[in-house]
Amino acid sequence: MFFRWDWLRPVLTAPVVPTLGPVHPDALTVDVFEDTLRAAVTGDFLPYDKDRRWGGEKGETVLRGDVVHQPEQTLIPTLTRRGRGTVKVFAYGHRGSIVQEAAELAAKLAAAHDAANARVVPPLGPETSSPRGTRIHLKDFADRPCPDPGGPVRPVTDWPAAVQEIFAPFATAMAADGLAFLHTQMQAGRCGPVLTAAVENRVVGAIGPMEVRPDAMGCPQLLPQYFAVLPEARGQGLGRVLWRAAMHWGQSHSAAYQLLQTEVGGPSDRLCQSEGLTSLGFSHTTRA
Repeated sequence: MFFRWDWLRPVLTAPVVPTLGPVHPDALTVDVFEDTLRAAVTGDFLPYDKDRRWGGEKGETVLRGDVVHQPEQTLIPTLTRRGRGTVKVFAYGHRGSIVQEAAELAAKLAAAHDAANARVVPPLGPETSSPRGTRIHLKDFADRPCPDPGGPVRPVTDWPAAVQEIFAPFATAMAADGLAFLHTQMQAGRCGPVLTAAVENRVVGAIGPMEVRPDAMGCPQLLPQYFAVLPEARGQGLGRVLWRAAMHWGQSHSAAYQLLQTEVGGPSDRLCQSEGLTSLGFSHTTRA
């Protein structure tokens, strides 16, 4: 075993694991970190990797030979070959110099691997003041019932054909939110249902895909979704109705929880906070 849990656990201020992203606090074990090292050798997806659903090959891998593991800090570098390549160094520790040390390692490894980008990712605890980046939210389905909110929301395949045909231009318009990618997965039959909001036979919002899979503990997790509402349709409560419909779907399909990442201060962040979700911390990526 490479990692010492008595070294690593005290510096895990937020439940963020390299190549996997946020995990449930109960799944934050030394075995999960060890699994990322094994996956770096095989190049395969881990069985509980949320990105596995998209198929293909894992785009990000741990540079296991360059991990720095010490009593008060752990630096875990990863390499992504997409585009011009990116090296990220996940910086776990409380020392004031850790971000600078991580930046130096990221720059060094980016040069060694001919990657154009060098980044540092210091996970931060929920008590962080003036946070930036993304907030990690936990939706625990055991907390309270998630009733069907009603409203003009249903799976896209349940709408009349005329409405279904409008999804393609909607997805194109919301490409920046991942809807164009989602649409390609839908067309290939590689994802679960997508919930849509339609007004006057026009698709104005969507959230999906809706899928439940076991996490590292075998606990059923509602996987993250793409979520978008047309700018001109915002401010009417449709985003909240869509989100509540998604939570109703997750609870109805026996999900135990969902983890969500939102841009700090953004509309989805404010929605999750107003819905009473638990903040687990933050992840802020900076240039090295």
